[in-house]
Amino acid sequence: MPSNSPTLWVVATPLGNLGDISERARDVLARADLILAEDTRRTGMLMQKLGIKSNGFISLHEHNEESRINKVISMLENGESLAVVSDAGTPLMSDPGYRVVRECRKKGFKVVPVPGPSAPVTALSASGLPPYPNTFLGFLPRKASHVKKLLKVHGATGATIVFFERKSRLQETLENAYEALGNREFAICRELTKEYEEFIFGTLGELDGMNLELRGEITVVVGPPEKPSEASEDDIMELIEEEREQGGKPKEVARRVAARVQGWTAKAVYEKMN
Repeated sequence: MPSNSPTLWVVATPLGNLGDISERARDVLARADLILAEDTRRTGMLMQKLGIKSNGFISLHEHNEESRINKVISMLENGESLAVVSDAGTPLMSDPGYRVVRECRKKGFKVVPVPGPSAPVTALSASGLPPYPNTFLGFLPRKASHVKKLLKVHGATGATIVFFERKSRLQETLENAYEALGNREFAICRELTKEYEEFIFGTLGELDGMNLELRGEITVVVGPPEKPSEASEDDIMELIEEEREQGGKPKEVARRVAARVQGWTAKAVYEKMN
């Protein structure tokens, strides 16, 4: 292990393809005094498949994270090192661990990332939609009204939006996205890196006829709004009023308007606002 001091390692594990485990991740997981796992049984099976002999596991999930903090701090104070893993991919990306990492930082202990597979990044890299700027939202809220409000707020930035969704809610979520965002391109990225990996493309305004009864883990990428070829001054003034309703300082509003049109800089839009 590259550090002799007590360390909390944040270790990425494969999304599905075991060949994506890094040599560094193998080394850290084998030498850590304890592995904090979202699901100890699932992680134990993963370690067996990877041929990694670990020193033991303890659960760390959304229902017990707060109660685990003292144990983690105590072990670090005793000179031990621990590794945090999620069920798959990069920990803390819509998974537990943030509070533990934050407390370790506050106490002055080393927190070291061991990067690797990440579903949002993997989806963005192969979707063909603009990869930056992007906003990752994790799992969306359960209530439709909350979903639409969240998407509308982040959609106003003009960024590509990435989120996870359960198969049973996919159809409804895409319909809500159309109401909140308008007709944007999207990619459904299913079972990333696994045998039945699949990318399904479409536009939010044309969902009829699409088979959205899908199995497996799903990551959705929704592209930015299409920019009109040209925008007149009247168009700009209308957009300024629309964006003002979303809130924000004048310069922020100007940036959002400029992101929606061609031929206008944020500075030029800002001048029209005064």
